[in-house]
Amino acid sequence: MGLKVSKVEVWAAPIEDRVGGLVHKLAPLSAAGANLEFVIARRAPEHPGKGVVFVAPLAGEEQVRGATDAGFLPADSLHSVRIEGPDRPGLGMMMAKALADAGVNLRGLSAAAIGRKFVCYLALDTADDAEKAVRTVKNLS
Repeated sequence: MGLKVSKVEVWAAPIEDRVGGLVHKLAPLSAAGANLEFVIARRAPEHPGKGVVFVAPLAGEEQVRGATDAGFLPADSLHSVRIEGPDRPGLGMMMAKALADAGVNLRGLSAAAIGRKFVCYLALDTADDAEKAVRTVKNLS
């Protein structure tokens, strides 16, 4: 199956739920040379006027400095796994079933397929769950 599976560090920052709120957070990352593969931004319904943005990857001192200056911190309570490989029908269900069978509870899942390739990010509650998810998905390969 040729899956590439690895743990990744996801960074998070609060955003203002207003026009340009996301731009305000992403501009320093862009200026620092970040080539983001993963960006998810959403409102925080429990906090009107606020939201949150998650990004990955960041590499090097300049990108980390840009991120921290913009209010990003490593999402320490969010353990993430990145999966990449050739896309095919049923693969997402197969991975979800293997993880469920292994007793891994997903906190979140984000995936996209472009052409013949897919990338998926899993969010897990603990480092142990992330390790188990890596082993489980690698065993599918």
